[in-house]
Amino acid sequence: MAKIITIGREFGSGGREIGKRLSDKLGIAYYDNEIITEIAKRTKLAEGYVEHVMENSPSNLIPITIGRTFYMGVDPVMEQNNAIYREQSLLVKELADKSDCVIVGRSADYILREKHPLRLFIYADLESRMARCRKRAPEQEHFTDKELKRHILDVDKKRGKYYQFFTGQNWGERLNYDLCINTSNADIEEVVDAIAKLAK
Repeated sequence: MAKIITIGREFGSGGREIGKRLSDKLGIAYYDNEIITEIAKRTKLAEGYVEHVMENSPSNLIPITIGRTFYMGVDPVMEQNNAIYREQSLLVKELADKSDCVIVGRSADYILREKHPLRLFIYADLESRMARCRKRAPEQEHFTDKELKRHILDVDKKRGKYYQFFTGQNWGERLNYDLCINTSNADIEEVVDAIAKLAK
């Protein structure tokens, strides 16, 4: 049986680090930003634009099903958003079919639901997330505490809206995941070891 692990994560919670370490420990493929790069190639859109679409709430808030049925005009921006999500879905399925893997974000838990992946959601308290962001920030980045807090919450809000728009489910809702992990005061390596044992 294929070993597929999907990771949803709050910004700054360590989900990306957990995903990379987990893939190394299990000896399986790891996919994150590589998905954005490949979608940009397939759609012939700028990589930065694809990333912007995938990390933000859709510009048109009419649900896809309603938009296709009742919206008589053609909204080119919404069509591009839909095209990117379609390519995202196809690519995530292709990657999961190709080999065992860890996929971070990209609505993979929903897209691959028929494959029954191990679905993780990583979260942490705001103080821990702020500390992690400061530790990993480039030298030229100088957010005040207030600005950093607003940035973290804004990223999560946009991710949530994107996920809900295309999946119809609530991002971070515990019923959508097999395991929710609070990394606030956790040792990441110990967390990875525990997940690896579960995955095996």
